[in-house]
Amino acid sequence: MAGITDGKFCRDLLTYGFDMVTLGGYNADNATISAGSQILARGRSEFNVMEEKLIQHIERQALLIKDQDFWNGMVSVNLRSVTPEPIIEISKLKNVDVVEINAHCRQPEITDLGCGQALLKNPSYLENFVREVGKKARSKVSVKIRANVPGVDDLKIVKAIENADADYIHVDAMKPGFDRADYDIIKSIRNETALFIIGNNSIRDSESARKMLTCGADGISIARAAIRGTLSFDLSQI
Repeated sequence: MAGITDGKFCRDLLTYGFDMVTLGGYNADNATISAGSQILARGRSEFNVMEEKLIQHIERQALLIKDQDFWNGMVSVNLRSVTPEPIIEISKLKNVDVVEINAHCRQPEITDLGCGQALLKNPSYLENFVREVGKKARSKVSVKIRANVPGVDDLKIVKAIENADADYIHVDAMKPGFDRADYDIIKSIRNETALFIIGNNSIRDSESARKMLTCGADGISIARAAIRGTLSFDLSQI
């Protein structure tokens, strides 16, 4: 989310009732970090973490969150990588509860590597990628996808992720041309899978949060509504 989901940002939102917060996304290998350096030149400061420092960086950020006596939620880390191995390595960090495979990023420097949103173009490869992470990860595994990508069969992607035994599917239910989520795609995914669905996109208030849950999501993720480090509605009332 615009490069501000570091440990301090997440920690400061814990009192709003979140049961999981997500660090990243991070580029986790040489290829994606090299691509990220190109994106960095366009002002996206979240790409400015070098590979040799990434493990220590994530450890520090996760500890900032977990070192809060009043909170017993989970820390997720969203990761972009050409191969599963860096994601598996990060899954073994003590304070990382979930690694999230990024099949969502649409920056061309990333998709040109076959990462991010490009993974949606090859369901069988994505399935094998997720399965490999899941077999060796210490943590739980989530996959974040973008809905309604031209040429992508969303339900085929969902089945691939389910077949790979992921724990969560995180759906950016974007609807091109609309300033709201595509709730119908959440309904369709719910009818297709028993996976835990995290619904994302345009959740700005209690009403939009409830609608996402009513349409079949098991949980919601909030980004832009929290971008200032506060939340204008009460999660406990949803």
